[in-house]
Amino acid sequence: MATEIAERADFSSIRYAQCWEDADVLLEALEPKPDHVCVSIASAGDNTLALVARRPRKVIAVDLSAAQLACLALRVAAFRALSHGEILQLLGSAASSDRWRLYLECRPHLSPAEREFWDSRKILVDQGIGSAGKFERYFELFRRRVLPLVHNQARMERLLAGGTDRERQAFYEQEWNTLRWRWMFRIFFSRFFMGRLGRDPEFFRYVKGSVADRILARTHHAAVELNPAENPYMQWILCGYHRSALPFALRAENFEAIRAHLDCLEWRQQSLDDLLATPGEGPFDRFNLSDIFEYMSPEKFAALLEQIAAASKPGARLAYWNLLAPRSRPDSMAHRIAPLKDRAAELFANDKAWFYSAFVLEEVV
Repeated sequence: MATEIAERADFSSIRYAQCWEDADVLLEALEPKPDHVCVSIASAGDNTLALVARRPRKVIAVDLSAAQLACLALRVAAFRALSHGEILQLLGSAASSDRWRLYLECRPHLSPAEREFWDSRKILVDQGIGSAGKFERYFELFRRRVLPLVHNQARMERLLAGGTDRERQAFYEQEWNTLRWRWMFRIFFSRFFMGRLGRDPEFFRYVKGSVADRILARTHHAAVELNPAENPYMQWILCGYHRSALPFALRAENFEAIRAHLDCLEWRQQSLDDLLATPGEGPFDRFNLSDIFEYMSPEKFAALLEQIAAASKPGARLAYWNLLAPRSRPDSMAHRIAPLKDRAAELFANDKAWFYSAFVLEEVV
C-alpha cells in the first residue's frame, strides 16, 4: 500500500484474515514464470502463496500492517508443519476442536515477534484464523444477525446448491431477490455501515455514488451467472466456512507445490513505493496489487504507476481490482503502460470474488 492511506487509517490489527480477491483470476492474468520476480500485497497471505505455487524465482510480499504479515507468516508456518487437512482446520475451512495444538506445531517456524502476536490471540486461533479479521467479523454479523431476517436456512441452502443457469436465474428472481432483501442489502452494505464495521471510513475517501447498489448488482451476477456451489467466497460469507469449494491456495492439488517452493518467498513491513525505491531491488516482472489504488488520490496513483514502470522489465504485468473507486492507467502514461482490456474483461466475467466493480490488467511497455 502507498503511504497516503497509512497517514489516515489504523493498521495495527487484522483487517483481512483472508484474501478476498480471486486467486484463479490473478494467476491467469499474471501467468508467473520460473524466472520471474513477483511483488505481492501481502494481505492475509492466500494470494501470495498462490503465486508461490507457480514456482517463480522470487516473491516479495509487502504490507504496511505487521498484523497482516503475521497472518502470512502463520500460513507459511502451517504449510511447513501441517498436513493439508490440518491447514484447513487451522484456518477454519474445516471443523476442529484442537486448533491451538495445531498452532503450537507451527509456532517454531515463526519469528519471536510473530509468536508474540499469535500467542496473545488464543481466542482467534481457537475460532479459526480465517475468521480473525475485521472484514470477516462484518460478514459474520451479516450471516448471523441480518440474513436470517430476510431468508431462512432452507432458502440459503437452495442458493448455495447452485444448479443450472436457468434454475439459478429462476430461483434468484422468484425467491431470493425480494424487496426485503434489497432493502436490507442497501442498508448493511452502505458506505456508512461498511466503512465503520467492515473496512475503514478512510477507504471510501475517493468513492462516489452508491456503494450498496453496485455491490447488489454484482451479487446478482455471482448468484446467477456464476455457480454458488463452486464459489468459496460466497460459501464463507453465508456459512462461515468452506463447503464444496476452496480458494486456490487451500486446494489439495496445490499443497505440495506451495510447500516445496516456500523458500522463494520473503515478506516485509513497508509500502510498495518504498520497496520500489530500495536500491538493488528489481527489476520486477509481476505485481499483485490487490485494490490498493482505491485508497489514494488519482495523482498519487499516477505517481506510483510511474515508479512501477521504472522498476519493471518490459512486459511486466500489473493486476489489481477496483472495488468502488475507478482506477486504471491514465492516458498520459500510454507510452509506459498498456492496458490488456479484453483479457481483463474475460477474466472478470468469471471472478468468484464478485463484489469488485472492475479487474484491471496492464503491461509495462
